[in-house]
Amino acid sequence: MSKITLVTGGSRSGKSTFGEELLKEKDKVLYIATSIITDDEMRERVAIHKERRNKNWETFEGYKNLKEVIKESQSKFIMLECVTTMITNIIFDKYMDFDNLTREEIQSLEENISEQFKELISACREFDKELVIISNEVGFGLVSEYKLGRIFTDISGRINQLLGRLSDEAYLVVAGLPLKLK
Repeated sequence: MSKITLVTGGSRSGKSTFGEELLKEKDKVLYIATSIITDDEMRERVAIHKERRNKNWETFEGYKNLKEVIKESQSKFIMLECVTTMITNIIFDKYMDFDNLTREEIQSLEENISEQFKELISACREFDKELVIISNEVGFGLVSEYKLGRIFTDISGRINQLLGRLSDEAYLVVAGLPLKLK
């Protein structure tokens, strides 16, 4: 039976480590890495994440067509790292001039992102996969003075709410300590 677990927390809260701990004894894990390496610092971050993971895990680097990726994977367990990075990538795939986006364009963008996450959850349910989703909790910070920051925070917050509703379990990680929410 499928199971969806959301793990959220702030930057460097320990959420990724906790999510990996949930699956550490599993060998049939597909790790979906949504980041794009843009510089040496990001390359180093990715290397650290890889070193820490179970060496038997399969890795898919990308954030598009995840329903197909899940459908084709033989792994029973899936870990998606991370939701907010995926959101960022989708936003930049679609637009570049954020200061001039209309309310309708922002709403359409959010609907597209929401559909992609709904499809991800649906695929895991359909193909009987257990999914651990890692996401940054963006709601603890200040409201950005820049339109792009506000768009990102608003969409990320609502996607986290959606994932919280669709998940079977949810954790908030603070200072390396997981608090079970659901």
